[in-house]
Order: sequence, then C-alpha cells, then structure tokens
Amino acid sequence: MAQVSLWSYVSRIGPEKFENMYQEFPIEVRSLMADFLENQPWEYVTGSDSFCLELANTLIQRLLEELKKISRNSGVAVHLIHQYVQRISKQDSVQTVLQIKCLLENEKAVVLKQVPRLSVSLNQRKEEMQFNVQIMKLKHKLQQVTMVQQQLRDAKKNMGFHNQMHNVASLHMQWEVLVKEYFQILESAQTQALKRISIWKRQQQLAGNGAPFDENLIPLQERMETIFAMFQDIDRALKDFSLLGEEVPSGLPENMNSSLRTLITSSLLVDKQPPQVLKTQSKFQASVNFLLGSRLLSSSPKMPVVRATIITEKKAQELYQTPIGESWNEGAGDIENGKSVLEIAPNSKTCGAVFKNLLLKKIKRCERKGSESVTEEKCAVLFIAEFNLNSINTTFHIQALSLPVVVIVHGNQDNNAKATILWDNAFSEVERRPFFVEEKVPWSKMCHTLNMKFVSEVGTKQELQREHFMFLAQKIFNDNSLNDDQDRMVSWSQFNKEPLRERNFTFWQWFDGVVDLTKKCLKDYWSDRLIIGFISKQYVHTLLSTQPDGTFLLRFSDSEIGGITIAHILKREDNSAQIQNIQPFTAKDLNILSLGDRVRDLKQLKYLYSNKCKDDVFGRHYSKKTSKTPDGYTPTLITLKVAGGDTTNPVNPLISNEPTWPVNGVGAIGSISPPPPPPPRPLQPPIFHHVEGHPTPPYSTPDFVPMLPYPEGCDPGLQWNGPIFIPPVQIMPPQPFHSQEPFPNMVLNPNDINMMDELQTIEDALGEDFSSSHVLAPLSIVHDTDTNWME
Repeated sequence: MAQVSLWSYVSRIGPEKFENMYQEFPIEVRSLMADFLENQPWEYVTGSDSFCLELANTLIQRLLEELKKISRNSGVAVHLIHQYVQRISKQDSVQTVLQIKCLLENEKAVVLKQVPRLSVSLNQRKEEMQFNVQIMKLKHKLQQVTMVQQQLRDAKKNMGFHNQMHNVASLHMQWEVLVKEYFQILESAQTQALKRISIWKRQQQLAGNGAPFDENLIPLQERMETIFAMFQDIDRALKDFSLLGEEVPSGLPENMNSSLRTLITSSLLVDKQPPQVLKTQSKFQASVNFLLGSRLLSSSPKMPVVRATIITEKKAQELYQTPIGESWNEGAGDIENGKSVLEIAPNSKTCGAVFKNLLLKKIKRCERKGSESVTEEKCAVLFIAEFNLNSINTTFHIQALSLPVVVIVHGNQDNNAKATILWDNAFSEVERRPFFVEEKVPWSKMCHTLNMKFVSEVGTKQELQREHFMFLAQKIFNDNSLNDDQDRMVSWSQFNKEPLRERNFTFWQWFDGVVDLTKKCLKDYWSDRLIIGFISKQYVHTLLSTQPDGTFLLRFSDSEIGGITIAHILKREDNSAQIQNIQPFTAKDLNILSLGDRVRDLKQLKYLYSNKCKDDVFGRHYSKKTSKTPDGYTPTLITLKVAGGDTTNPVNPLISNEPTWPVNGVGAIGSISPPPPPPPRPLQPPIFHHVEGHPTPPYSTPDFVPMLPYPEGCDPGLQWNGPIFIPPVQIMPPQPFHSQEPFPNMVLNPNDINMMDELQTIEDALGEDFSSSHVLAPLSIVHDTDTNWME
C-alpha cells in the first residue's frame, strides 16, 4: 500500500503556518529529501546510551550519503546542500538528529490540524519504523551478548591469574542481564508482529463489506521470518553459553520454546476466504498461507497436508480456549475435497495450500439461542495441519479459522444470511471470542457500514450523503423527527428482525433490494447524480410543490423491495397542481426498457429537480435508434405511457397512436380506431398479459399511476370490436402438443374464455416465464375450438 507523504501536504498549506521552522534545515533540502527524511527513525534517538549513539551515527551516515546522491542532480540547490553538509559534519550526530526530529514533529502537528484523517496513515508508518528499530536493538543486544561470551571464554582460559574467578562471575551476571533484555525486546517485537496479523485479519473481514484491503502478505511474512531468525540467533547463543560450562538460567529455554511455539502456530492464515454465505451442494474455493513455511519446511522430505472441515460457533469457542490435539476430528458437516498439500513457491518463497473444489455436502445444525433463525447461526471453516521440526524434535499442530460463514440450503435464505455476515463483519472487535458481536451499535457506525456496502457493491464513487442518512434513520427508527446526527443506538432486531412499519419486510431487506437494483440497472444514473433515491414521499411533495410543471425526481420505492419510482408535478389549465408517483420499476422492468428511455418517453416529464432539462442530463442514457437490425429486419421499439395519459388532454392508454408496426413472420397489424371506454368491470381486469413487476392496466393504486409498455405501429384507423390484447412476447412453443403442424394462430374473441387464465396455462405448459422474455412484436391469437391443445 502506497504511503502518504507528509511533505505533499506541507507544500499545499500556506507557508505562514511554518514560519521559523527551517532555520536549522533549509526548506530546499527538505523538499529534495522528502521521502528519505520521512522514512528514517529519527524519533527513536531518545538518549545517549550506546544504542542511541550507534543509531544516531547510522542515521547521519545515511543522510550524508543521500545528500551526495541528490547533489549530482539538484541543479541550483548544490550550493545549499554543500553548506548543510559542512555544518552537520562539524556538529554532534545526536544534535543533528534531534533537529530533524523536531522539524518533522512540528510539520506533522500543523498538517494534522488541517487534515486529521492522515493520523491513521502516519501512525502506520510510525509502527513500521518502531518494529524496525526493535530489530536493530535486538541485533545490537546480540552483539553485546556475543562480546560478553567471548570475554567469558578468555577469562576461563586464564583462570590461573589473580581475580579471574571474580571476573567470570561478573561476566556471567552481565550475560544474564543482556539475555533477559534481549528476550524482553524480542517478546515486544513478536507481540507487535502478531498484532499486525490480527489487524490484517480484521481488514480482511471489513473487505467483506467493501472496505479497501491490501491483501499482500509479504511484509508480514518478512516480519515473522525476521523474528524467527532472532530466535535462532539467541538459541545458538544459549548453546554456546552452555558449552562454556555455564548454567543457563532456569526457565529461560522453556520460555523461549513457548514463545517460539506461539510464533509458529500463529503463522497459518486464510488468505483466500471461503464465501461467507455458503450454500450446501455448491462448490467453493479457499487457500491458506503458512508465513514461516519456507523457513521451516524447505528441507522437509514430505510436505504437510492441510485438512478443511466446518465447525460450529460453540466448537470455535472451545478451540479459542484450548488448541486442537493430535487426533481432533469433530466437524459439523461433510466437506468433499477437503485436503491439500502445502507447497513452497520457488519465486516468492511463499508457502501455502489451495483448495479448488471444496463442496459442503451437508451441515449439522446446533441448538440455537432463543428466537435465533438458521440464517443467524454462524459457523467457520477450520484448516488444520501438523509437522515435525527435526531441529528441536517437536511436533507442531497449526490451525487457521476462516471468517464466520452462514450455511444455507436454499437461495431464499441468502438475503437474511448476508445481513448476519454484514453485521458481524462491521461490528466485531479485532480480538474476540468467536463469534461475539454487540447486539446494539451506534447509528454513526451503521451509516459508515451502509455507505461502504452501497459504494462497493454498486461500483460507484458517488457516496451516500447526509440527507440520505437522515432518511435512513427515520426509516429504521420509525421516527420522522430524527436526524442522522443524533447519537442513537441501532439494534440487530431493528436492522433485520422487525419488519418496517406497515410493511412485511425488514430494513436490511429493503436496503439490499435498493443496492441490488442500483448495481444491476442504475449505476450510471446514480454516479451521474440523477437519482436522489433515499427520500420520503412526503418530502418529495414538499420539494416539488413549488416547482414548474413537469419537474420530476427519482426515489427508491418505500413499498416495493428493489423498486424505483418517478415523482413529478402536474399542473392543470386551472393552475391547480398534483404530485403524481408513477408505479415503481423493478430490475425486470428496467431490463425490458431502461430508465433513460422511460424518462424520454414520458412527455409530461420536463425538468429533473431542480430546473435541469431532462434531455440535457438524461440524453446520454437514451437508446440510439437504428434503421435496420444486423440481419436486415426492421427493428421494433417498446415505449412507455402513463395509464390515463395527460389529464389535461386525455388519451386512451391502451392504444398507441404510432404508425403501423410490422410483425416478424406474422405481418402488420391493421388500422384501428381508439375504442370507447369499456364499462366498469371491477372483478375482471382488462385482457392484458400481466408482466410481473408491472401493474395490470388501466387501474391505478391509491399511491401510484400505472405504466403501460405499448408497441409502435398501432394504427388508430383499425375498427375496434372489443378489448385488444398486446402480449409482451410471441408465443412459440418448442413443438405442438397434438400435431406436427405449427402452433395454430388464435383470434381473440372478447366473449370467449378469460385469456389471462389461458395464457397462464400456456406459461405452465411451456415452462416459459414471459415476463423475462424479449418483447418482439404484438401477436394475433386465434382460438381454435376444434383442437383441444391444452389437454
């Protein structure tokens, strides 16, 4: 991950903020050496002990080498560089280091006041430097241990001389102090490395909700290998000390072996997680990485086998307290292809095992808590392996636990399972007992999570805004007086157990429907800021009531999961105004006719709120009309009208006034005249094939005005004798039911049977879902009473 440059922010802030900071260090030199200066551990020179003096001398030597390097290519700054080199050559190294340290700390203080969010990046760099300094301290301390051991060896050779016995005892005590200090530093470095692994795991979990994540494990592998090398160095020192005839302090080898075991057993990570919503009888993949594998197993005659098994939350808690033993075999389900051999990559020197064809055949459900459903039950995939380390003749059992997974057996459980995973990923702690997570969280954290999920899932840079969060807060808390700044707690039940007011779905189910719709059909519109989306119907009325005729906006439907509706203001000739909400469009609708084309077709829509000509902002989303298809046919189009049309100049919504529409293989529909309004039939809908997601015309609901797709080409001159049927597809069955002849055409007789029921029977017989088919052309249907083809 690229590191942030402190100087890049310093150079953007007004120079008056940094007055008198560059008297000891020329600002021109600071600019030329920005990256070098910010990546050196100046702040760890804190005293005058031997290590700090050695570190200061090392840093000044690096500084002089860097100055010489940049002086060759710096042009006008050469004179300043030479002056500075002469100055620091004459002063104490520690003094120069402290000057640079003070300069960087002052710069950082000014920048963080202006850009507080940089603290995370700067702290990460500080942590990396701290670890590197600890390794430098270990190497320095090891040199001292080796020196004392050499002095002890020399003293033992000269035992005949006066006072050598006293000298040996003194050196022995000095050695013990140095080794104790070495182990304290080593333990601190190991703790820091293991903490970085925990942070990496947490970042990996947040990535499941869409957070950015650097999955590169090489830096962590290098840390673990460095610490392992430090253990090897001190182990050799202990053996050399024993060879001198000296007794190693009791408990020291045991403590070292315990720390080494912790290091090794913590080195197996799941670098590619299994799906967190895991469906039985579905294949999936995963992989593990053994960070110390290339160090420990490079000379092994037989590489270890890693086994994958699924375990319950209860079993995960038991393993958290007591690691697995040699004969552990207590899975909660059957996983096929659950074995893979660790391999060392020759180029990267990484060691891992890949599981390409895992298959969970079945799951043993455990006893659930209270009202907990199966989609709230968490499991995990456990990866285990064992190997023998010949150098210390010890067998190690290593294990890695995946992120929590929810096992489902049917696709309709997917939505609720995703809610469980989202909550766990978002609100669990870095270190926790599996798989504990709070039941209530601050609303501010929930807003961050919803925004992260929305942006990553949709694939947009356009984030949710404060007004959106205000609407979402009012929705989840069922309180229209709320605003998103209130410090309020939101519960898991409010998120995905309790249905929203006057609805039969939860907040998450509604929000996930919005995300899915936007990802599939509305990404570009959202990214172009054409959709307000998260806004209540009541507030829409407030916004539009003062706008010109034809002003509209788009919002996500409150009443339908995964729907978007158009609200617009309609002003009549008497200057009275009405806000109309067009019946919501779902993904199925928008796959048939895009949102841009729908907005284009509705002539009563003129301005996108506020005061933007619709053609200017939606124009690039309109479909382009073509004169011929690639195969030479004249293309057909689907257009849209509001049922009832313009209330100031009503038209019949069932009939199009467009020119004749040719029908492939059937011919063209003749001319028809607009029919008289049919008599009210409250119990029988008009004879139109009802496409799922579309209203049945021409009736409207109290909330919405229904929409009608209609074909181009219907001639108003055609004589009308009854209702007209304009289905969305040509009905072409794969083969006839009772003859080898083509499927007979059927002419609709308005006095005959209910064609809605007949078409449903056709759907059932053919196994065809007409609502998902392409709209090709209107179809003339002849009912052949002599052929009982529906038997």
